[in-house]
Amino acid sequence: MVQPTQQFMTAAEIADWKPYPLPDPADPTPALLRTRQRMHLAGQWAPWQMLGRRMAVGCVALEITQRCNLDCSYCYLSESSQALKDIPLQEVYRRIDMIYEHYGPTADVQVTGGDPTLRKREELVAIIAYIRKKGMRSSLFTNGIKASRELLQQLCDAGLEDVAFHVDMTQERKGYASEMELNAVREEYIARAKGLPLAVIFNTTAFPGNFHEIPSLVQFFVRHADVVRFASFQIGADTGRGTERERVTINPTTVMQAIREGAGANLNFDAASAGHAQCNGYAYGLIINNKVHDFFNDPEFVRDILASSAHLTVDRAHKTKVWKTVAQYFWRHPGTLWGVVSRLTRLIWRERSDFVAARGRIGKISFFVHNFMDAQQLEKQRCEACSFMVMTPEGPMSMCVHNAKRDEYLLVAAPVRHENTMKFFNPVTGQLDSTMPGKIMPVLSRKNARGRAKQGLADPAAEDADSEQEEMSP
Repeated sequence: MVQPTQQFMTAAEIADWKPYPLPDPADPTPALLRTRQRMHLAGQWAPWQMLGRRMAVGCVALEITQRCNLDCSYCYLSESSQALKDIPLQEVYRRIDMIYEHYGPTADVQVTGGDPTLRKREELVAIIAYIRKKGMRSSLFTNGIKASRELLQQLCDAGLEDVAFHVDMTQERKGYASEMELNAVREEYIARAKGLPLAVIFNTTAFPGNFHEIPSLVQFFVRHADVVRFASFQIGADTGRGTERERVTINPTTVMQAIREGAGANLNFDAASAGHAQCNGYAYGLIINNKVHDFFNDPEFVRDILASSAHLTVDRAHKTKVWKTVAQYFWRHPGTLWGVVSRLTRLIWRERSDFVAARGRIGKISFFVHNFMDAQQLEKQRCEACSFMVMTPEGPMSMCVHNAKRDEYLLVAAPVRHENTMKFFNPVTGQLDSTMPGKIMPVLSRKNARGRAKQGLADPAAEDADSEQEEMSP
């Protein structure tokens, strides 16, 4: 992965950065081609690039609440977030519609927050169902505290396809002194999701306090690859309300090497990825008897498959359709089929004793490294090539830029049609006002302050610890 150029945007440039406007109805350019043009302009169009070739966007974060029942030391949320009411369901639907208008039915929508499970259950289910109705794929991003088996089943019935559990030491969960101790929490979450039609993801913030445990954590994910399909490591950044800012030697190169150490395989993170080369790294492993083998060990072959399958649309919610799509692809590309079969055959023969011990089962797991930028150290080219968008009230915006100016999009009134008249939802009061409210500023107290704001209060220890502990109880 290429090292950053260290040429950062000025405060004025960050302030002037706007969300992408809705596509012009008169412009027939498909979303995929618009993204490809963006990659060309950012100097990121290459054989490894999936953005603009296979997808119009990596994912779009849909923040349906700003509230959270944890106070992470590397939290990207605003100091104002905990004091804000949930935006109306009507406004959530409008933003889902905008995602569809920008990126079409193949977009991946991350339903997130805050923690989305703090939203009313019936509203969360309705949001997932609405995303499915639009033909898009939904993922639930949660710390898992309130993501019960019953809720996950209900969300699956509504159309949920992925669940991403965020568990790590930055969350300061009471009673856990290491990532290895937190594996008890991860095992509980795996048990909740096992057997459901969900791809299970685990998100981990990589920071100095847990860097030494990454190899052991990778081994845990490998052992549970029958359920865990994706392990994402996100490097902690100096942004938001979090109280920690230190990176020291934590960077994509060192994190990838720690993952390789844990996997016991020289995983290739450069064969295929999406967005800017300095932002993301992606590796794919096959597992035989708990041993990882690099599926991307032949980058040229991987890129040939990427190029020839770019046109395919895979509906992961219907396994029959997935297999049918894959079968049709290989029927049209017999050379590629032979390449895959011959590589698998050689792997099985080479690892035949493990293959027999595994009773012929071959697992799979993906590893992803995401390098978020510090709020005051944004590189323009990386922002322009971003694959990770946030849907603001005005349109999609690079997550890193959004993190640097969150309150500009949080502390604004949302126009809502109510009883055939236009009202304005005030995010601080939760009320519908007849006229556009003026400057909206929340009042922070010991009850709703988090992160840096909490540290700034005269007596932060007086916060109601019992109430917080009740929210965290499994």
